[in-house]
Amino acid sequence: MKKQLLTMALACAMTMSASAQMGTNPKWLGDAIFYQIYPSSYMDTDGNGIGDLPGITQKLDYIKSLGVNAIWLNPVFESGWFDGGYDVIDFYKIDPRFGTNTDMVNLVKEAHKRGIKVCLDLVAGHTSTKCPWFKESANGDRNSRYSDYFIWTDSISEGDKKEIAERHKEANPASSTRGRYVEMNAKRGKYYEKNFFECQPALNYGFAKPDPNQPWEQPVTAPGPQAVRREMRNIMAFWFDKGVDGFRVDMASSLVKNDWGKKEVSKLWNEMREWKDENYPECVLISEWSDPAVAIPAGFNIDFMIHFGIKGYPSLFFDRNTPWGKPWPGQDISKDYKFCYFDKAGKGEVKEFVDNFSDVYNATKDLGYIAIPSANHDYQRPNIGTRNTPDQLKVAMTFFLTMPGVPFIYYGDEIGMKYQMDLPSKEGSNERAGTRTPMQWTSGPTAGFSTCNPSQLYFPVDTEKGKLTVEAQQNDPRSLLNYTRELTRLRHLQPALRGNGDWTLVSKESQPYPMVYKRTSGGETVVVAINPSGKKVSANIAHLGKAKSLIMTGKAGYKTGKTEDTVELNGISAAVFKIAE
Repeated sequence: MKKQLLTMALACAMTMSASAQMGTNPKWLGDAIFYQIYPSSYMDTDGNGIGDLPGITQKLDYIKSLGVNAIWLNPVFESGWFDGGYDVIDFYKIDPRFGTNTDMVNLVKEAHKRGIKVCLDLVAGHTSTKCPWFKESANGDRNSRYSDYFIWTDSISEGDKKEIAERHKEANPASSTRGRYVEMNAKRGKYYEKNFFECQPALNYGFAKPDPNQPWEQPVTAPGPQAVRREMRNIMAFWFDKGVDGFRVDMASSLVKNDWGKKEVSKLWNEMREWKDENYPECVLISEWSDPAVAIPAGFNIDFMIHFGIKGYPSLFFDRNTPWGKPWPGQDISKDYKFCYFDKAGKGEVKEFVDNFSDVYNATKDLGYIAIPSANHDYQRPNIGTRNTPDQLKVAMTFFLTMPGVPFIYYGDEIGMKYQMDLPSKEGSNERAGTRTPMQWTSGPTAGFSTCNPSQLYFPVDTEKGKLTVEAQQNDPRSLLNYTRELTRLRHLQPALRGNGDWTLVSKESQPYPMVYKRTSGGETVVVAINPSGKKVSANIAHLGKAKSLIMTGKAGYKTGKTEDTVELNGISAAVFKIAE
């Protein structure tokens, strides 16, 4: 009996916590559509071949025309530019390549005039070795302000020493992610812990279970880790006070070390969420965690479902013949997907995605939002390999903009920009270079991105003779650009399609094509049918009622029966139907 009472009490407490947390999500998130911008690649106003903040401000009317009402900018803080801005020197200063703090404040003000929120990228887990905090910490005075902002030790295991030696045998050790430590022989310690590349020393949030045999492993309650937490709050407050509406947090789950169950890092973010809700209730926290069932209860308003973490996204979009679809070293591809779902071959599956998405959606729908982005700066775009035509990309965009949660459109995906294969690495991009190319506004050698000589471009452009540009698609009612605008308009108009609308798969997992799902809100029901394959397909679903087409690409039909309805789609087609009340 006692055990039953305890279980009931825990369930009640979780329900109360969930209810309270949902109440603190800003209302604007329910109808939010984000647009992600890689600032170096969006618009260059000073002719140096690199995008800047005034360029983004200049394009706000275009951004608004897309039907989006929020933007997320990749890192804009002063950086060493070894890892695309993710090696931060000064969190309180805009990098000179982008402009000034005043340029950022002006961007925020102009965006707000147009009803657009602005979120920045917070690299919470590490800095650059060029950061003054790190330099002071390395200097050796254990009572200096930043002495314990980083993790130092004079001794590491033989295995860790071997990892350092192996990293130094590589062609470019500085660009290797191998190993945990970097040997520096600084006054403060012989080694520091890194987070990614050697130039990215991990900030010290402490260890969940410090090893008593390694006294340098500080608990999360130690003064150093607590000071780092305060610093992160100060950074957020500094930019919130200047009008910024939120942060996407890089590597959000990695802050506390030796935290296998993510309990301590979850406590940390719940603490941050409580502080944010009390002081900045309309601002949001977005996590790069890719495990919504953990990240959202940990305090985030939004978590991504992307290329790592919870499985599902790769099976939808990463063909084996594309960079992110290739098997990892040692991976048994016989136990993994061989074909992606969004491919005209029609050999993909939806089970992995649907099962995992359903689980996390049902676990979090009363707490926060899942985001399934069209792409991002870390992996390939939809236009890649054999998925390269406007009709195929329209089908994919239908999916992105009709799923629950908060959609994120990666800049340029609205015009079908290509992932460019085999570009040389720049600023730590490696294979990610092909997804960070300049926005394509017009035809011409620089695609209207810059007045510079084409050789000075941040990365090259590929407009397919002007077809993949805003200029070419702006006034074409059949273009991907205008189809995307129609989808965003529809999402804003139909409550069932917004972030809080319920979601249910109504087709069979065992018959992947078409994928048909139902979105509902109040008394409204909308059915979405997706067929990326090149074959004509149909699905019988439970009777819902008469249907009216709201938007369609390709050809699709909805036949109403007495006990079952039938959805039919030609090859490479998608449709959204509203069920009559």
